[in-house]
Amino acid sequence: MTAVRIAMVTGANQGIGLALVEGLAARLGSEDLVLLTGRNAQRVADAAALVAAAPGTRSRVAGRVLDVTDAGAVARLAGELGERHGGVDIVVSNAVAPLAPDRPQSEQADEFIDVANGGTHAMLRSFAPVLRPGGRLLVVASSLGPLGHLDPRLHPLFDGVTLEGAEQAVESWRTAIHAGTAEDLGWPRWINVPSKVAQVAAVRAVAAQRRASDLADGTLVASVCPGLVDTRASRPWFDDFSQAQTPAQAARAVLELALSPRVDPATYGELVRFGDVLPWHGGSPSRYLDQSLTQ
Repeated sequence: MTAVRIAMVTGANQGIGLALVEGLAARLGSEDLVLLTGRNAQRVADAAALVAAAPGTRSRVAGRVLDVTDAGAVARLAGELGERHGGVDIVVSNAVAPLAPDRPQSEQADEFIDVANGGTHAMLRSFAPVLRPGGRLLVVASSLGPLGHLDPRLHPLFDGVTLEGAEQAVESWRTAIHAGTAEDLGWPRWINVPSKVAQVAAVRAVAAQRRASDLADGTLVASVCPGLVDTRASRPWFDDFSQAQTPAQAARAVLELALSPRVDPATYGELVRFGDVLPWHGGSPSRYLDQSLTQ
C-alpha cells in the first residue's frame, strides 16, 4: 500500500460501523485518513468527533455525509477520492436499514433493499475502480449469505451472475413482494435472507472479473460475516444474546481481514467468517428461515 492510506466505512455512526472506524483509526498511521460516513449529518459529525478525540486514535478521522441509496452521491465521492488521493485503500460497505419486528416485513422491504442491496451495488460499482493496489473492499453480510439458504428454484437468479444480473434478481424479488407472489415463488418471508444472499452474489460477481489482477497485486474483494452482534437493531430479533459479541469484538475479525499484509487466495471473492470461508452453496432453506419472524 501507499505511504498515506485512505480508509472509509459506510453506516458508521453507530454499532459495528463505528467500531470499525475506531479500530482503523487506532491501527493506521498518523498521516492516514479514516472517513466515517452516514446519512445523518449531525450523527456523523458527533461520531467523527468522538473517535477523533478518543485516547487510542492515531490517524486522522473525518465525517462525510453519504446516503448509499444515492448511487450518484456514491459515484461522486469515489471520484473525489480518486482525484484527490489517487484512490482508496480500505473500503467497508456496512450500511443497513433496521427491520422492526412489529411491522410486516413487506412494508419495510423497499428501504431495507435500497440500503442493503442498492447500497452494496453502488459501492461495488463505484469504489472497485478506485481501489488502489493492495487495497481491501469488504461488504459486511452475514452467515445467511450462502446460496443454499434459498429455495433451489431461486438459485439460478444468483449463481454465477454478473453485478447487473444480481441487481435484476433483487428487483424481481422486490416486484414479487409487492405483487404478493413472493412466497409462491419460493422467497423466504424473512427479507434479511435473500438480501444477504444477494449481497454475497454481488461481491462474487465483481470479484470474478477482477480476480487475476487483484491477486497479482495483493488486493482483496470479499464479503464478511461478523457473527451475532449485540446492537439496537439485532436486539428485537433474538432471545438469547449469551453468545453475542459487542460491536468492538465483532469488528476485530473484519479489521484483521482489512489490515492483513497478505491476501489468502482462498478468501478472495468469498464470504469470510472469523477467517474461514463459508461455502457459497452451503446452508439450507430451513423452516426457521421460511417463517415470518413477526408471527
